[in-house]
Amino acid sequence: MAWPYANGPLHLGHVAGAYLPADIFARYHRMAGNRVLMVSGSDQHGTPVTVRADNEGVAPQEIVDRFHPQFLELWEKLGITFDLFTTTGTQTHAEVVHDMFRRLLERGDIYRQTTQQFFDPQAGRFLPDRYVEGTCPHCGFERARGDQCDNCGRTLDPGQLVNPRSKLTGTTPDMRDTEHFFFRLSRFQEPLLEWLRGRSGWRKHVQNFSIGWVEEGLHDRAITRDLDWGVSVPVEDLGPGKRIYVWFEAFIGYLSASKEWAEREGEPEAWRAWWEDADAGTYYFIGKDNIFFHTIFWPAVLIAYGGLNLPTDVPANQYVTFKGEKASKSQAVGDSALSYLERYQADAIRYALAANLPEQSDTDMTEAEIVRRNNDELVATWGNLVNRVLAMTHRTFEGRVPQPGPLDRRDEAVLDGARTVVHQVGQLIEAVHLKAALATAMGFAQEVNGYLSEREPWKTAKSDRERTATSLYVALCAITALDVALYPFLPFSSELVYRSLGLPGSIDETGWRASRPASGTALGPAEPLFRKIETAEGKARLSA
Repeated sequence: MAWPYANGPLHLGHVAGAYLPADIFARYHRMAGNRVLMVSGSDQHGTPVTVRADNEGVAPQEIVDRFHPQFLELWEKLGITFDLFTTTGTQTHAEVVHDMFRRLLERGDIYRQTTQQFFDPQAGRFLPDRYVEGTCPHCGFERARGDQCDNCGRTLDPGQLVNPRSKLTGTTPDMRDTEHFFFRLSRFQEPLLEWLRGRSGWRKHVQNFSIGWVEEGLHDRAITRDLDWGVSVPVEDLGPGKRIYVWFEAFIGYLSASKEWAEREGEPEAWRAWWEDADAGTYYFIGKDNIFFHTIFWPAVLIAYGGLNLPTDVPANQYVTFKGEKASKSQAVGDSALSYLERYQADAIRYALAANLPEQSDTDMTEAEIVRRNNDELVATWGNLVNRVLAMTHRTFEGRVPQPGPLDRRDEAVLDGARTVVHQVGQLIEAVHLKAALATAMGFAQEVNGYLSEREPWKTAKSDRERTATSLYVALCAITALDVALYPFLPFSSELVYRSLGLPGSIDETGWRASRPASGTALGPAEPLFRKIETAEGKARLSA
């Protein structure tokens, strides 16, 4: 999944756009018995890092060392299960980037060319892309960056900006000659177009955008810059003061992180199972502003290098907005994700984001939506179902799964639904329809609540013990299945439910199936899964 710049705290837009969807997908596949390697890391060479370092008058590494640990803290508290979350500052990453650079250079896919780059005469230095701001030539946004417009999402070159200005001094920069290495992207237009047209199951906005971009014509892109921060150029042709630019080296991190993971596991060749085996699937979870680099630029590099798997799918999400504005670290839009975890349970945040994933269109997220989803759905629907069934079983059958009597059609329908919901949710997750998968699971939870309202075991407990035993048994079977279906979304509370059901081990060891609890199994305590969020004076607080 996308590598976040280590220049500031991550916000919920980052989480919803790339990291939560990847974790849901990975948790499902692990539980289904598939081998999973989930890697990413902090992008420490992105110019946003050096911009912040310049503003604070510190070295870029100091910025990285401040925010990378915050990312690790967020993953732990939110339950994002990376196999490795590293940085682009490792020796392994530099070696892999150098290897890829040299091979492409030898094959003629990288070449030298004199070009023009903005130079700030007042600062006396060339300006990397993000050190230049101006008006977007496509949408007129006046704060577009030299590499991309945050408003329309178009990828830019600094020379395309209208009324450019230096972020260092505010002056108008001028163009000066400088020599750089270029990647011959234009060479791969036809193979990319053929490959993109042959993708099936991709999100339409991703596939259409990518095909449209390639059909417009691909242009070679500079992959070095006049910088003193980043991965070094492995040949000396250009002389000092040059670095491989982040747009080329960052996505190579997917490969270098896989190799680093393999080294840490003591199996240096283990990375090959995901990169060279034709049966392996590779999924890139990103936001829509990264589509070009993951469906066009990176695949072209992979084709040029040879022998490595192209993306199976790039399920790019649209934006999460806050009061209509795109969440952005650089523009200070959206609170940090860690700050939300100080106020809400991790599963409440995961649930609200998953229920509103911007899979097909931008989604506006508010704190009120987190509160509503928690109180109206987690507490009132799922939490209420689990708590009342467990509590009544403790009261009526001494805390043990009851032996059911004869099952009628309604009972059988609920048990069939339990098997079906696990299968359906699994299929939807495999297709990366995560929002629909969660809605399917919660829809069945509502159905089971309806079943209980029909059967009224709290009333039949006084007059028909066998009927009560059957109703509670069926409900416990449904809860067991729902616990599996909801686990990728709600890992913390799902483990609590699993323990309350008296099942052995932990839920992630059970496999992706709808099992039935054995009659006579001793249940654990009926612990409240979610706390209702009370609001007072515009601020949220959790009730005890």
